[in-house]
Amino acid sequence: MKIAPLGEQLREWRTRRRMSQMDLALDTEISTRHLSFIETGRSRPSAAMIQRIADCLEVPHRARNALLLAAGHAPDYQERPLDSPEMAGMKAIVDHVLKGHEPYPALAVDRHWNMVAANDAIAILTEQVSPALLAPPVNVLRIALHPDGLAPQIVNHGEWRAHILHRLDEQVQASADAGLAALRDELAGYAMEANDNRAAAANGIAVPLVLHTIAGRISFVSTVTIFGTPVDITLSELAIEAFFPADAESAALLQRLAGRNNG
Repeated sequence: MKIAPLGEQLREWRTRRRMSQMDLALDTEISTRHLSFIETGRSRPSAAMIQRIADCLEVPHRARNALLLAAGHAPDYQERPLDSPEMAGMKAIVDHVLKGHEPYPALAVDRHWNMVAANDAIAILTEQVSPALLAPPVNVLRIALHPDGLAPQIVNHGEWRAHILHRLDEQVQASADAGLAALRDELAGYAMEANDNRAAAANGIAVPLVLHTIAGRISFVSTVTIFGTPVDITLSELAIEAFFPADAESAALLQRLAGRNNG
């Protein structure tokens, strides 16, 4: 894969972060002249300086490797699959977190929202989804909004759709990831459902996911957990989304379903 020149990459990240050369120079304690030389290719920065600039621009690990390579340095971050022997300890932690969240659904996703692991309770979200959407790689956002996925079951489809697209907009802006941008365009192109498209309540705290399931209506709120100090690309891009019942009725229904499945 062709790597863009270092200066071009830096200018793109500065633009995304809405920083001038002067702003970045002040934050990194580099002279504006030196930074200009780096961006025009007249100066070759050290790996440490690239990391200092990347810290200020909040550049993701994957893109940092591209910056380092463009400057003629070795990449700092490895990318190992979660199921590799080197990642066995991390995989065990992920599985422990997912299992410990039962009887509520939880799943782990990669940077493109492809599911890499899930607990048994995820079945409540997938039981009416088309098998075609459950063939690997399983993209959880595609499942959420596809007409053959969860979309017909989502009571507040318009609200949830807007939430997902806004989340993707923010991720695309932060990461400059072309795959996420393509996924966002795909999801935005799905036909709107005839479901209740009510706006979020004025005093709402979080956007709920309200589903009509075979067992009854269940309302969820979700949290996203990431690893705090990753030095591996796979781990830095991994997120665990855990769903909690949004009300007492949903909690009771999920507990009953868990008891039935364990009985």
